[in-house]
Amino acid sequence: MYKDLNMRGIILSGGSGTRLAPCTKVTSKQLLPVYNKPMIYYPLNTLIKAGIKEILIIVAPERAGDYLNLLGSGKDFGVKLTYEVQDKPGGLPEAFMIGENFIDSEDVTMVLGDNIFEDDFSKDIQNFKKGAKVFAKKVPDPERLGVVKFDENMKAIEIVEKPKEWISDYAIVGLYIYDSRVVNIAKNLKPSERGELEIADLHRWYLDKDELEVAMVKGEWADAGTFDSLLEAQILAKEKLQQTLII
Repeated sequence: MYKDLNMRGIILSGGSGTRLAPCTKVTSKQLLPVYNKPMIYYPLNTLIKAGIKEILIIVAPERAGDYLNLLGSGKDFGVKLTYEVQDKPGGLPEAFMIGENFIDSEDVTMVLGDNIFEDDFSKDIQNFKKGAKVFAKKVPDPERLGVVKFDENMKAIEIVEKPKEWISDYAIVGLYIYDSRVVNIAKNLKPSERGELEIADLHRWYLDKDELEVAMVKGEWADAGTFDSLLEAQILAKEKLQQTLII
């Protein structure tokens, strides 16, 4: 673990979790149990294992107290936790605007609070230099996700958010590494037709400048936002992750 890692971490844990109702009527989706730990412990573990010491958790206003009660200052985990409220979902890039003062001039790794990985991304985070680095996984249902298209040399050439027509079966998963320019890039994005800022537009900014690296996720990945994927996450956590957790 690197002691002087110049990298901030963000866990985006807002939203209302409507696809998991009624379970999310009284709690946040990311506080639901995944095997023997709250869901948010898994993305938190990903960041802490990589050596990130300062982590911002972005939460919905009605659940802020629940996160503070669970995680506190981060002292128990050997890190410093900061909290910010996202009043309503405005798209993933909004997290960098909310976290502008927190990020300051540092690079940042953001992980979505409902994404659970078998892979260890520590070396990717620790060795990051400039630009942006994202991760892709081959999936059976790319139409519900942001996807990346590769050329014959497996170099990314196109990124589309929830494409209506098939272009690729490689989805971009919910862990992203950016340099400090990401804040200003996010500020200059225009909302899509659904009224939100799109993470695909952020990725395309780096892609157009040939500064976007796309690496493959080798192990299992669960985007635990539906009951089926939550069940998959439970099995993944029980069978493969217990020995890799440090919190």
